[in-house]
Amino acid sequence: MNLDWIPGLPLPIVLILVFLCVFAVFYLWTDNIIAWIHDKSLGQRDEVIHYLELMFVEVDKDKLTLTMFLGSFGLGALFLVLFWPNVIAGLMFGTVFTLLGWFIPKVACKYLWEKRCSQFCDQMVDGMTILSNGVRAGLSVTQAMDRIVKNLDNPISQEFRLVLSQNQLGQTIEDALTELGERIPRPDVQMFVTSVNILKETGGNMAETFQTITFTIRERQKVEKKIEALTAQGIMQGIIISCVPFVLLAVFWTVDPNYVAPLFNTTLGLIAFMIVLGLQFIGGLAIRKIVTIKV
Repeated sequence: MNLDWIPGLPLPIVLILVFLCVFAVFYLWTDNIIAWIHDKSLGQRDEVIHYLELMFVEVDKDKLTLTMFLGSFGLGALFLVLFWPNVIAGLMFGTVFTLLGWFIPKVACKYLWEKRCSQFCDQMVDGMTILSNGVRAGLSVTQAMDRIVKNLDNPISQEFRLVLSQNQLGQTIEDALTELGERIPRPDVQMFVTSVNILKETGGNMAETFQTITFTIRERQKVEKKIEALTAQGIMQGIIISCVPFVLLAVFWTVDPNYVAPLFNTTLGLIAFMIVLGLQFIGGLAIRKIVTIKV
Protein backbone atom coordinates (compact mmCIF):
# COMPACT_ATOMS: atom_id res chain seq x y z
CA MET A 1 0.00 0.00 0.00
CA ASN A 2 1.43 3.39 -1.03
CA LEU A 3 1.28 5.92 1.81
CA ASP A 4 3.67 8.48 0.31
CA TRP A 5 0.79 10.85 -0.34
CA ILE A 6 0.44 11.64 3.38
CA PRO A 7 2.38 14.91 3.85
CA GLY A 8 4.65 15.73 6.77
CA LEU A 9 4.82 12.28 8.37
CA PRO A 10 7.42 9.56 7.84
CA LEU A 11 6.10 6.22 6.68
CA PRO A 12 6.98 4.32 9.94
CA ILE A 13 5.04 6.83 12.04
CA VAL A 14 2.04 6.56 9.72
CA LEU A 15 2.10 2.77 9.98
CA ILE A 16 2.31 2.97 13.78
CA LEU A 17 -0.65 5.38 13.90
CA VAL A 18 -2.71 3.13 11.63
CA PHE A 19 -1.85 0.13 13.80
CA LEU A 20 -2.85 2.01 16.97
CA CYS A 21 -6.16 3.10 15.43
CA VAL A 22 -7.01 -0.43 14.32
CA PHE A 23 -5.97 -1.82 17.72
CA ALA A 24 -8.10 0.77 19.53
CA VAL A 25 -11.15 -0.05 17.43
CA PHE A 26 -10.80 -3.79 18.02
CA TYR A 27 -10.07 -3.28 21.73
CA LEU A 28 -13.13 -1.11 22.28
CA TRP A 29 -15.49 -3.17 20.13
CA THR A 30 -14.15 -6.69 20.70
CA ASP A 31 -17.32 -7.98 22.38
CA ASN A 32 -19.57 -6.50 19.70
CA ILE A 33 -17.35 -7.80 16.90
CA ILE A 34 -17.23 -11.31 18.38
CA ALA A 35 -21.01 -11.28 18.93
CA TRP A 36 -21.58 -10.10 15.35
CA ILE A 37 -19.28 -12.81 13.93
CA HIS A 38 -21.03 -15.47 16.03
CA ASP A 39 -24.46 -14.23 14.93
CA LYS A 40 -23.48 -14.29 11.27
CA SER A 41 -21.78 -17.69 11.49
CA LEU A 42 -23.08 -20.15 14.08
CA GLY A 43 -26.09 -17.91 14.64
CA GLN A 44 -27.22 -18.68 11.09
CA ARG A 45 -26.97 -22.39 11.80
CA ASP A 46 -28.94 -22.02 15.04
CA GLU A 47 -31.72 -20.15 13.26
CA VAL A 48 -31.86 -22.85 10.57
CA ILE A 49 -32.18 -25.49 13.31
CA HIS A 50 -34.90 -23.41 15.00
CA TYR A 51 -36.97 -23.17 11.81
CA LEU A 52 -36.52 -26.89 11.13
CA GLU A 53 -37.69 -27.73 14.65
CA LEU A 54 -40.78 -25.57 14.14
CA MET A 55 -41.52 -27.69 11.06
CA PHE A 56 -40.97 -30.94 13.03
CA VAL A 57 -37.77 -31.77 11.15
CA GLU A 58 -35.01 -33.34 13.23
CA VAL A 59 -31.45 -32.58 12.18
CA ASP A 60 -27.99 -33.22 13.59
CA LYS A 61 -26.16 -29.96 14.41
CA ASP A 62 -22.74 -31.23 13.36
CA LYS A 63 -24.00 -32.60 10.04
CA LEU A 64 -25.92 -29.40 9.33
CA THR A 65 -22.84 -27.27 10.08
CA LEU A 66 -20.69 -29.41 7.80
CA THR A 67 -23.32 -29.31 5.03
CA MET A 68 -23.65 -25.52 5.21
CA PHE A 69 -19.87 -25.11 5.30
CA LEU A 70 -19.24 -27.38 2.31
CA GLY A 71 -22.17 -25.92 0.38
CA SER A 72 -21.12 -22.30 0.82
CA PHE A 73 -17.43 -22.85 0.09
CA GLY A 74 -18.27 -25.24 -2.73
CA LEU A 75 -20.41 -22.55 -4.35
CA GLY A 76 -17.58 -20.04 -3.99
CA ALA A 77 -15.06 -22.51 -5.45
CA LEU A 78 -17.39 -23.12 -8.39
CA PHE A 79 -17.39 -19.44 -9.35
CA LEU A 80 -13.62 -19.28 -8.82
CA VAL A 81 -13.24 -22.09 -11.37
CA LEU A 82 -15.76 -20.54 -13.77
CA PHE A 83 -13.86 -17.23 -13.89
CA TRP A 84 -10.40 -18.84 -14.10
CA PRO A 85 -7.81 -17.54 -15.12
CA ASN A 86 -9.29 -14.17 -14.10
CA VAL A 87 -8.32 -14.52 -10.43
CA ILE A 88 -9.66 -11.12 -9.34
CA ALA A 89 -13.13 -11.77 -10.77
CA GLY A 90 -13.09 -15.31 -9.41
CA LEU A 91 -12.20 -14.12 -5.90
CA MET A 92 -14.79 -11.35 -5.94
CA PHE A 93 -17.67 -13.50 -7.14
CA GLY A 94 -16.43 -16.49 -5.15
CA THR A 95 -16.46 -14.46 -1.93
CA VAL A 96 -19.92 -13.04 -2.62
CA PHE A 97 -21.45 -16.41 -3.42
CA THR A 98 -19.67 -18.07 -0.50
CA LEU A 99 -21.42 -15.63 1.82
CA LEU A 100 -24.70 -16.12 -0.03
CA GLY A 101 -24.29 -19.88 0.26
CA TRP A 102 -24.06 -19.54 4.04
CA PHE A 103 -27.18 -17.32 4.27
CA ILE A 104 -29.36 -19.16 1.72
CA PRO A 105 -30.31 -22.08 4.07
CA LYS A 106 -31.77 -19.66 6.62
CA VAL A 107 -33.74 -17.80 3.95
CA ALA A 108 -35.01 -21.07 2.47
CA CYS A 109 -36.02 -22.50 5.86
CA LYS A 110 -37.77 -19.27 6.84
CA TYR A 111 -39.67 -19.30 3.54
CA LEU A 112 -40.77 -22.91 4.09
CA TRP A 113 -41.80 -22.14 7.67
CA GLU A 114 -43.87 -19.13 6.58
CA LYS A 115 -45.47 -21.26 3.88
CA ARG A 116 -46.33 -23.85 6.54
CA CYS A 117 -47.88 -21.14 8.72
CA SER A 118 -49.98 -19.97 5.77
CA GLN A 119 -51.13 -23.54 5.10
CA PHE A 120 -52.11 -23.87 8.76
CA CYS A 121 -54.19 -20.69 8.56
CA ASP A 122 -55.86 -21.90 5.36
CA GLN A 123 -56.92 -25.07 7.21
CA MET A 124 -58.25 -23.19 10.23
CA VAL A 125 -61.72 -22.69 8.74
CA ASP A 126 -62.20 -26.45 8.45
CA GLY A 127 -60.56 -26.97 11.84
CA MET A 128 -62.80 -24.45 13.61
CA THR A 129 -65.85 -25.99 11.94
CA ILE A 130 -64.89 -29.43 13.27
CA LEU A 131 -64.30 -27.97 16.74
CA SER A 132 -67.63 -26.16 16.70
CA ASN A 133 -69.57 -29.23 15.56
CA GLY A 134 -67.75 -31.45 18.05
CA VAL A 135 -68.43 -29.18 21.04
CA ARG A 136 -72.06 -28.77 19.95
CA ALA A 137 -72.34 -32.58 19.82
CA GLY A 138 -71.21 -32.82 23.45
CA LEU A 139 -67.50 -33.52 23.04
CA SER A 140 -64.84 -31.81 25.12
CA VAL A 141 -62.35 -29.45 23.51
CA THR A 142 -59.60 -32.08 23.55
CA GLN A 143 -61.91 -34.69 22.01
CA ALA A 144 -62.90 -32.23 19.29
CA MET A 145 -59.20 -31.53 18.66
CA ASP A 146 -58.64 -35.26 18.25
CA ARG A 147 -61.20 -35.19 15.42
CA ILE A 148 -59.07 -32.52 13.73
CA VAL A 149 -56.03 -34.78 14.01
CA LYS A 150 -57.92 -37.69 12.44
CA ASN A 151 -59.77 -35.84 9.68
CA LEU A 152 -57.41 -33.11 8.45
CA ASP A 153 -53.97 -33.17 6.83
CA ASN A 154 -50.71 -31.63 7.99
CA PRO A 155 -49.71 -29.12 9.21
CA ILE A 156 -52.85 -28.54 11.33
CA SER A 157 -53.10 -32.24 12.17
CA GLN A 158 -49.45 -32.31 13.23
CA GLU A 159 -49.76 -29.22 15.40
CA PHE A 160 -52.91 -30.35 17.23
CA ARG A 161 -51.41 -33.81 17.70
CA LEU A 162 -48.53 -32.14 19.53
CA VAL A 163 -51.00 -30.09 21.62
CA LEU A 164 -52.85 -33.26 22.65
CA SER A 165 -49.58 -35.09 23.39
CA GLN A 166 -48.42 -32.25 25.63
CA ASN A 167 -51.77 -32.29 27.43
CA GLN A 168 -51.57 -36.06 27.97
CA LEU A 169 -48.09 -35.62 29.48
CA GLY A 170 -49.47 -33.29 32.14
CA GLN A 171 -49.32 -29.86 30.53
CA THR A 172 -52.48 -27.80 30.72
CA ILE A 173 -54.38 -27.27 27.50
CA GLU A 174 -53.98 -23.50 27.96
CA ASP A 175 -50.18 -23.74 28.05
CA ALA A 176 -50.13 -26.18 25.12
CA LEU A 177 -52.26 -23.81 23.03
CA THR A 178 -50.05 -20.87 24.03
CA GLU A 179 -47.04 -22.76 22.67
CA LEU A 180 -49.04 -23.43 19.50
CA GLY A 181 -49.49 -19.67 19.14
CA GLU A 182 -45.73 -19.23 19.52
CA ARG A 183 -45.00 -21.82 16.81
CA ILE A 184 -47.58 -20.31 14.43
CA PRO A 185 -47.45 -16.54 15.10
CA ARG A 186 -50.42 -15.53 12.99
CA PRO A 187 -53.34 -13.26 14.04
CA ASP A 188 -55.93 -15.98 13.37
CA VAL A 189 -54.09 -18.47 15.57
CA GLN A 190 -53.59 -15.90 18.33
CA MET A 191 -57.30 -15.10 18.25
CA PHE A 192 -58.19 -18.80 18.57
CA VAL A 193 -55.71 -19.41 21.41
CA THR A 194 -56.83 -16.33 23.35
CA SER A 195 -60.51 -17.21 22.93
CA VAL A 196 -60.09 -20.79 24.16
CA ASN A 197 -57.96 -19.75 27.13
CA ILE A 198 -60.45 -17.07 28.19
CA LEU A 199 -63.44 -19.41 27.82
CA LYS A 200 -61.61 -22.06 29.84
CA GLU A 201 -61.31 -19.59 32.73
CA THR A 202 -64.61 -17.70 32.51
CA GLY A 203 -66.92 -20.17 30.78
CA GLY A 204 -69.14 -19.50 27.80
CA ASN A 205 -70.56 -20.95 24.61
CA MET A 206 -67.52 -22.46 22.88
CA ALA A 207 -69.46 -23.65 19.84
CA GLU A 208 -70.71 -20.14 19.13
CA THR A 209 -67.23 -18.71 19.73
CA PHE A 210 -65.70 -21.15 17.25
CA GLN A 211 -68.36 -20.19 14.69
CA THR A 212 -67.50 -16.52 15.16
CA ILE A 213 -63.79 -17.27 14.73
CA THR A 214 -64.56 -19.25 11.57
CA PHE A 215 -66.55 -16.34 10.12
CA THR A 216 -63.79 -13.85 11.00
CA ILE A 217 -61.04 -16.01 9.47
CA ARG A 218 -63.08 -16.59 6.31
CA GLU A 219 -63.70 -12.86 5.82
CA ARG A 220 -60.04 -12.06 6.49
CA GLN A 221 -58.97 -14.61 3.89
CA LYS A 222 -61.34 -13.07 1.34
CA VAL A 223 -59.73 -9.66 1.88
CA GLU A 224 -56.25 -11.19 1.63
CA LYS A 225 -57.12 -12.88 -1.68
CA LYS A 226 -58.42 -9.59 -3.09
CA ILE A 227 -55.25 -7.79 -2.04
CA GLU A 228 -53.09 -10.54 -3.56
CA ALA A 229 -54.99 -10.19 -6.84
CA LEU A 230 -54.56 -6.40 -6.85
CA THR A 231 -50.84 -6.52 -6.04
CA ALA A 232 -49.99 -9.44 -8.35
CA GLN A 233 -49.41 -7.06 -11.27
CA GLY A 234 -46.99 -4.94 -9.23
CA ILE A 235 -45.09 -8.03 -8.08
CA MET A 236 -44.77 -9.30 -11.65
CA GLN A 237 -43.58 -5.89 -12.84
CA GLY A 238 -40.94 -5.88 -10.12
CA ILE A 239 -39.73 -9.34 -11.14
CA ILE A 240 -39.56 -8.36 -14.81
CA ILE A 241 -37.72 -5.10 -14.07
CA SER A 242 -35.21 -6.99 -11.91
CA CYS A 243 -34.57 -9.57 -14.64
CA VAL A 244 -34.24 -7.16 -17.60
CA PRO A 245 -30.56 -6.18 -16.99
CA PHE A 246 -29.47 -9.81 -16.74
CA VAL A 247 -31.45 -10.78 -19.85
CA LEU A 248 -29.82 -7.93 -21.79
CA LEU A 249 -26.41 -9.00 -20.48
CA ALA A 250 -27.04 -12.54 -21.74
CA VAL A 251 -28.18 -11.21 -25.14
CA PHE A 252 -25.11 -8.99 -25.55
CA TRP A 253 -22.85 -11.83 -24.42
CA THR A 254 -24.39 -14.10 -27.05
CA VAL A 255 -24.27 -11.53 -29.87
CA ASP A 256 -20.84 -10.03 -29.16
CA PRO A 257 -18.90 -11.33 -26.12
CA ASN A 258 -16.15 -8.76 -26.63
CA TYR A 259 -18.71 -5.99 -26.07
CA VAL A 260 -19.36 -7.01 -22.44
CA ALA A 261 -15.99 -8.66 -21.72
CA PRO A 262 -14.56 -5.50 -20.03
CA LEU A 263 -17.31 -5.85 -17.44
CA PHE A 264 -15.60 -9.01 -16.16
CA ASN A 265 -11.99 -8.56 -17.32
CA THR A 266 -11.27 -5.17 -15.76
CA THR A 267 -11.29 -4.00 -12.16
CA LEU A 268 -13.51 -1.02 -12.97
CA GLY A 269 -15.97 -3.28 -14.79
CA LEU A 270 -16.14 -5.69 -11.85
CA ILE A 271 -16.74 -2.83 -9.42
CA ALA A 272 -19.50 -1.46 -11.67
CA PHE A 273 -21.07 -4.92 -11.93
CA MET A 274 -21.06 -5.38 -8.15
CA ILE A 275 -22.64 -1.94 -7.70
CA VAL A 276 -25.36 -2.87 -10.20
CA LEU A 277 -26.05 -6.09 -8.31
CA GLY A 278 -26.37 -4.14 -5.07
CA LEU A 279 -28.72 -1.59 -6.62
CA GLN A 280 -30.82 -4.37 -8.15
CA PHE A 281 -31.11 -6.02 -4.76
CA ILE A 282 -32.11 -2.77 -3.05
CA GLY A 283 -34.63 -2.03 -5.80
CA GLY A 284 -36.16 -5.49 -5.46
CA LEU A 285 -36.55 -5.03 -1.70
CA ALA A 286 -38.14 -1.61 -2.22
CA ILE A 287 -40.67 -2.96 -4.73
CA ARG A 288 -41.49 -5.87 -2.43
CA LYS A 289 -42.03 -3.46 0.46
CA ILE A 290 -44.36 -1.31 -1.63
CA VAL A 291 -46.57 -4.15 -2.87
CA THR A 292 -46.73 -5.97 0.50
CA ILE A 293 -49.92 -5.02 2.34
CA LYS A 294 -50.68 -6.53 5.72
CA VAL A 295 -54.29 -7.28 6.61
